[in-house]
Amino acid sequence: MPVANQGAAIKVQRFYALVTTPLRLFVVLFSFALCLPVSRDLHAARAYVILDSQTGFVLDQREPREKRQVGSLTKVATAMVVLDWAEKQSGDLNQMATIPPEAFADTGENLIGFQPGDRITLRDLLYAALVQSDNIAAFALANHVGVALQSIVPTAPPGNGTPVGVFVGQMNALARTLRMERTRFVNPHGIDTTERSLPYTTASDMARLARYAVNKAGFRFYVSQKERQISFTRGGKKLGYMLRNTNELLGRDGVDGVKTGRTARAGDCLILSAQRESQVIQQNGRTAVIPRQLVLVILGSTDRFGEGAQLLARGWQLHDQWLASGRMVDSKKTL
Repeated sequence: MPVANQGAAIKVQRFYALVTTPLRLFVVLFSFALCLPVSRDLHAARAYVILDSQTGFVLDQREPREKRQVGSLTKVATAMVVLDWAEKQSGDLNQMATIPPEAFADTGENLIGFQPGDRITLRDLLYAALVQSDNIAAFALANHVGVALQSIVPTAPPGNGTPVGVFVGQMNALARTLRMERTRFVNPHGIDTTERSLPYTTASDMARLARYAVNKAGFRFYVSQKERQISFTRGGKKLGYMLRNTNELLGRDGVDGVKTGRTARAGDCLILSAQRESQVIQQNGRTAVIPRQLVLVILGSTDRFGEGAQLLARGWQLHDQWLASGRMVDSKKTL
């Protein structure tokens, strides 16, 4: 081939190399991308709040004031009314309660296998309601403690309302005390399919409730149990059941509670509390130990545990940045 033609051919080859190399690279990268797992959107949930448990400082949030149903997250309020009653009114959690027939009306599954007339301690009812999210246990708690509340709640003297109605009134009184201004509880278990008046709350209100609850040692112990053996009696015969926690993240990445919830209206809901090693600060010859605990509330998710793990990781990143900046607390961002 003549030298001139050879030179022209080389130029053409170089031209096509320049053109096709980026194209080949794009094809390779595109093919590789098809094999990668798709990262989940951190904002898939309808609403969430991440806060520092000690101060109530909000680290991140989305639609915190949107009214929503929350399913069995309601049982956190139920448990706190019972625990506050036991603490303030010297209520005995070892006393026996009777499962009433009304507990089986519109409460869904009966996984434990309770029957009307079964006898069980309030303590084991709390475990059943919080660990395995049992609706019948939540109703039985409200019914038993509601009888006691009828005689001590000034606005509900004996005979005025059912025991469960009085108990739910105390759940709403607790909500007002905690400044849960966009919350209305209508039952002790959170089922929203048969209620004429829908229950509702918000992510920020549930964060207030969760922060109140996890700062109580007794509550923290209940929700930290992955499994728990309970017992009850039926016709004089003792029966047992092993509860299993519905919170799949419990025990992972410092998660030590709190509660799951789900209904068709609510979607997947989750409250998490998680701890890391405390921050130790040496200053002017003094040592300050600052607990590091997050509370995370997720409402209206389609993947509460996957999203919960991602948002918790994000929460710790934001918490580290907040600590590094001196833990400045803005009252406008505090629950």
